[in-house]
Amino acid sequence: RPSSRDTNTMDSSSLLAAAPKTRGSRCATASIAVNAVIAMVGVATVASSGFGNTQLSTAAVRTTVQPRTAFNFAPATGRMTGMHSMPQTGYEPKHMQMNGARRNMFQMNAVEAPAPAAVSSGPTIEAFLAKSEPGLQKTVMAMFSACKEIGYKIRTASCDKQACFNAFGDEQLAIDVLADNVIFENLRASGTVATASSEEEPTEVNMGGEGYSVAFDPLDGSSIIDTNFAVGTIFGVWPGSKLTGVTGKEQKAAGLGVYGPRTTITLAVDGIDGAHEFLLIDDMSSRHGQWVLTQSFHTIGEGKLFAPGNLRATQDNAGYEQLFKYWYDNQYQLRYTGGMVPDVNQIMVKGKGVFCNAASKAAKAKLRLLYEVAPIGYVIEKAGGKSSDGEGSVLNIPVVGTEDRSQVAYGSAGEVARFEELVGKKYL
Repeated sequence: RPSSRDTNTMDSSSLLAAAPKTRGSRCATASIAVNAVIAMVGVATVASSGFGNTQLSTAAVRTTVQPRTAFNFAPATGRMTGMHSMPQTGYEPKHMQMNGARRNMFQMNAVEAPAPAAVSSGPTIEAFLAKSEPGLQKTVMAMFSACKEIGYKIRTASCDKQACFNAFGDEQLAIDVLADNVIFENLRASGTVATASSEEEPTEVNMGGEGYSVAFDPLDGSSIIDTNFAVGTIFGVWPGSKLTGVTGKEQKAAGLGVYGPRTTITLAVDGIDGAHEFLLIDDMSSRHGQWVLTQSFHTIGEGKLFAPGNLRATQDNAGYEQLFKYWYDNQYQLRYTGGMVPDVNQIMVKGKGVFCNAASKAAKAKLRLLYEVAPIGYVIEKAGGKSSDGEGSVLNIPVVGTEDRSQVAYGSAGEVARFEELVGKKYL
């Protein structure tokens, strides 16, 4: 017959109600109880999370589970909370007995788990452009569609500096050539593009549409793609059918696509203040595949962050050497990957800093005005920053030919002014 101690602590509904008195039986009973608790925790957790739109009933396990409740260790109570505890038997087998310190290690309290990160509730790119001229909407949307496809291909391609390979090891088009083809196809399909020109093919190509012309660098930073660094796409949109004899300030839109841990496009549009970042939703939610506005940029302030390109020019450009020494002596943070798009985009995201690519007689300017310098300058200035070729805004430089090149600085007003003072054009 059970002892008085066991009688006082037994529950008729418990698995332990008829526990034998022997030590071995008591151990087996305790094991069953522990397994029962574990099973209830598992079923309750499944019940609280559900599968898809189907929720399992918590009544099936006779327990109440609060939504988003997790279990965590805490040295407080000596029992699990967050679910109904099993009846206490007053008995703890000797092999399971623990001293106070060890017991505290395994005590658990229910804690509220953080809610899952919500999919951005910002407007889509379609809603953002709703009040823009219809032809401009179609042209910009063609670039967004192209960047979506390029982003996917970059994530799934196996590439070195010259070529990409499929799953069977067969050599395919180099990724920058592939990106080039994707953009041309999307612009041609829009019906609103009269002329397009790519850095990969620096000629003005008739696209058969009418309304706008687009210049683009399909994959800036393709030389570092084999290292899995972030790379990007640059584009500028001009009205009409010509891409020469124009200036950067005549653009109607420009953008920077960044292919990194996230795929984003920072877009600036004539008539809309600021520059605006759109995120490609890639989480299998109801908004999967949409471009959603995540943040807007209106100010680029002063701050000690610098991204210096073409440092070989410091060897025979005393002004650039002096500027670099100023950054170094004043303990600026060096943030430079060799990918122009992410190195410039960080200035808007961080809201401070400077990107600089100076030139010299020996280290000539290599950035092309039409495909890189002018479109990025448009985005940076719409975001509240400044641009300069050493004498003034890059948006004022006429595009004489598609091969025109320029040195450049982008960033805060103070940093760009320092570039003009120290570097200027006197060493070119």
